[in-house]
Amino acid sequence: MTVFHFTGIKGSGMSSLAQILHDSGNQVQGSDIDKHFFTEDPLRKLGISILPFDANNIQKGMTVIAGNAYRDDHEELTRANELGVDVIRYHKFLGNLMGQFISVGITGSHGKTSTTGLMSHILSGFAPTSYLIGDGTGHGESQAEYFAFEACEYRRHFLAYHPDYMIMTNIDFDHPDYFKGIDDVVDAFQSMALQVNKAIFACGDDVHLQKIQANVPVVFYGFGSENDFEARNVVKNTLGSTFDVFVRNEFYHTFEIPLFGDHAVLNAMAVISLSSYEGIPADVIHQQLLSFGGVKRRFTERIKGDKILIDDYAHHPTEIKATLQSARQKYPERNIIAIFQPHTFSRTRTFLNEFAESLEIADFVYLCDIFGSARENAGDLTIQDLCDLIENCVILKTEEIDVLLEYENAVYLFMGAGDVQKFQAAFEKII
Repeated sequence: MTVFHFTGIKGSGMSSLAQILHDSGNQVQGSDIDKHFFTEDPLRKLGISILPFDANNIQKGMTVIAGNAYRDDHEELTRANELGVDVIRYHKFLGNLMGQFISVGITGSHGKTSTTGLMSHILSGFAPTSYLIGDGTGHGESQAEYFAFEACEYRRHFLAYHPDYMIMTNIDFDHPDYFKGIDDVVDAFQSMALQVNKAIFACGDDVHLQKIQANVPVVFYGFGSENDFEARNVVKNTLGSTFDVFVRNEFYHTFEIPLFGDHAVLNAMAVISLSSYEGIPADVIHQQLLSFGGVKRRFTERIKGDKILIDDYAHHPTEIKATLQSARQKYPERNIIAIFQPHTFSRTRTFLNEFAESLEIADFVYLCDIFGSARENAGDLTIQDLCDLIENCVILKTEEIDVLLEYENAVYLFMGAGDVQKFQAAFEKII
């Protein structure tokens, strides 16, 4: 039996793919740095070995799946080439895998993970479904009919995919270390659109997605009356949102979601549209929406005494605004305390003013030092540059975490794509 070795197995997509291959009866192992990431927890529960990076991990007869964060000169990949071991990049392996199923891709600058989780949940309530979610969750069904997966636009990796369906949630400028600007991002999504086999489901409220051209039907959803699937009569409360869906001006169904913010309604509209197109009954969609428990690190709540702590992956100004809007909807009477850790120096530099504007929505703001990445760990600015642009802003250190105790009736939002969770863990210890 072939052993699949994952170089960089703690990556969110890599962890998910490893779980899928394991569930399918394959022998799986992997390697990564010696630092805890939440994506490794499900791997350890399955008994998948996680080794330190070492060239000696690579043996003849293996297939090496390489994480996109690691270059070809990584010691394990170098050894694999020396031994003649097959090496395939994560996105290319995934592109080959999906051909076995009715494949449903979810892409967009924001909302991919939440929408993939929601799509996977609805499909699983209808037929056997395998899925790969960008929060490190993966599941393989031996008799799977559908395969739902998150498709990342970074470095145009999603161009390795030719899915049956593709949901496109939005187009926004991000990853400034790769994309030259918004036109470059639009170009990437346009290229992706030409590779879809059956239909695209795109948010028609997004000005860039309105211009998408494809060789298959493009079905639009959103709040605007010009959309094929339109959300009307939206009612928000502290339990979630209720809305009517009209299909080309004809009433379809009233749905409820235990989720918060306009973006949550749009994510639901995306999966409702595709599910309807695939013939899934409205009552099945409705029940699955109601029972959806969310995905990891997306408005994930913990209650400690009278304090509410929320962990969220938001790392772009648009995402911060959406997270703060969700908190305002669910907890309208509480102070909103934002604890934010910027992710990568290039993103912080590019969106410095936008970050300041989005964080101003909070009542009080605490900033953590900028988190680098495997591809970028230094820059020419500091967290002070951002703090100087925000009122009621304090730079936070883990050893000074007790300053957060002074607030009563508060919601604490720990936001970021790095290791902001260590600040939350430190805070929980002293509550």
